[in-house]
Amino acid sequence: MRVDIWSDVVCPFCYIGKKRLEHVAEQAGIELDIHWHSFELDPDAPTKHEVSNTERLAQKYGRSYAEMEEMERNVAAMAATEGIDFQWQKANSGNSFNAHRIIHLAQSKGLGNEAKEAFFHAYMTEGLAIGEREVVEEIASRIGLDNAEVEYVLDSDELADFVRHDEKIAHEQFKVTGVPFFVFDQKLALSGAQPREIFLQALQQAQTSSVESIEQDNSAQCNDESCEIKH
Repeated sequence: MRVDIWSDVVCPFCYIGKKRLEHVAEQAGIELDIHWHSFELDPDAPTKHEVSNTERLAQKYGRSYAEMEEMERNVAAMAATEGIDFQWQKANSGNSFNAHRIIHLAQSKGLGNEAKEAFFHAYMTEGLAIGEREVVEEIASRIGLDNAEVEYVLDSDELADFVRHDEKIAHEQFKVTGVPFFVFDQKLALSGAQPREIFLQALQQAQTSSVESIEQDNSAQCNDESCEIKH
């Protein structure tokens, strides 16, 4: 089944949503053909931030440092249920534009899933500075991308139009305001890291000829204003 996913590599709910979808599809015996699409949560972010990620998020969302720590602990606990070791204390956020371009390069070679997983793991678990060029190059090499091709992309505007096109479709066609955002078989959309049972319902409905609307959880996603579990 084709699944189109808009996400950002610095979005913990995007990683959680990816893992949930994979787990549910595996249990249901449904093979996924995933097409990854770019969505930058902060296109104007610097290569690397000068303050801790917790402090940066507190400033961005107008919260106290303690409130942001609690939120991050909650997200980490949620991530752990999907087998993700979210080391939020050492997260090194930064501009994700180059990461998105390399994911497009990898996808053109049938390595899109490997690239997405590698970037998520590097940011969430290893605490690597995801916006720095040497980190992007290191992750690209891990999944077997040709170094010369990677250098060519990073030295030019190559694949920039792919990133912009993805974001244009997200904003104009689907009115996406937060990620992750999933489209199943080009006929059914889900927003946020939904509970497993809702992912299963979406997969099952997308397999049928008639698709009904699904009652979605007001669920976990990141957008311009917040990145937290909604209750």
